[in-house]
Amino acid sequence: MDRLKAGAQSLGLTLTDQQLATFQVYYQELVGWNKKFNLTAITEYDQVQVRHFVDSLSCLLAMPRPLCSAEGHPLRCIDVGSGAGFPGLPLKIYCSHLELVLLEATAKKVGFLEHVIRHLDLANVQALWGRAEEVAHDPAHREMYDLVVARAVADLAVLAEYTLPLCRPGGRIVAQKGGSAQEEAQSATHAFSLLGGRLRKVIPVELQGLAEDRHLVVIDKVARTPERYPRRPGIPSKRPLKKE
Repeated sequence: MDRLKAGAQSLGLTLTDQQLATFQVYYQELVGWNKKFNLTAITEYDQVQVRHFVDSLSCLLAMPRPLCSAEGHPLRCIDVGSGAGFPGLPLKIYCSHLELVLLEATAKKVGFLEHVIRHLDLANVQALWGRAEEVAHDPAHREMYDLVVARAVADLAVLAEYTLPLCRPGGRIVAQKGGSAQEEAQSATHAFSLLGGRLRKVIPVELQGLAEDRHLVVIDKVARTPERYPRRPGIPSKRPLKKE
């Protein structure tokens, strides 16, 4: 895990030997399960360390430290469209006290997440099978999270409708994006406003060994989301909330 260790240090993070060992087991399970069904196209050892593990940990650049609320309680976080657990599980491995929900719409991927949670012996983590458009109308999840993270899920105008209804007022969205982050953020300001959000900043991220542009789009939840949002499944992607 040398690439992971060095990449974390470049972000100002220090991983313990136990955390590195946990990431090693996570890698082994990811590659093993990937032979059964497609979890990720990236399986090469060094590339997983950079493109999955370090990339996920880069979300910490946009998060308050320590990751506790003003009352001293662990922050509640939901990873929307978690897939094989990115960025949520690496964040949990680093921040053991984080309360985490991994939301994923593909049942086989949820099965993998449940296996990894058990295998890594992670507490206060739930793999949830469902779509954000439906889960966000469930009182158990609507506006219940301090942090909402998402990686490569959708255009920001669409992603805003998936994530902002899950975030409590005063909370924060962190969306991982590529080179189009600034442009997407500007075109999504209307959606942010409708849904109770406000663009805080776009943070450029440099990862050792990765040439592609990476950014964190940080959105503050400043008001309650109107009850009609999110719209029913499929509609946000078909008709994004963009100003005419």
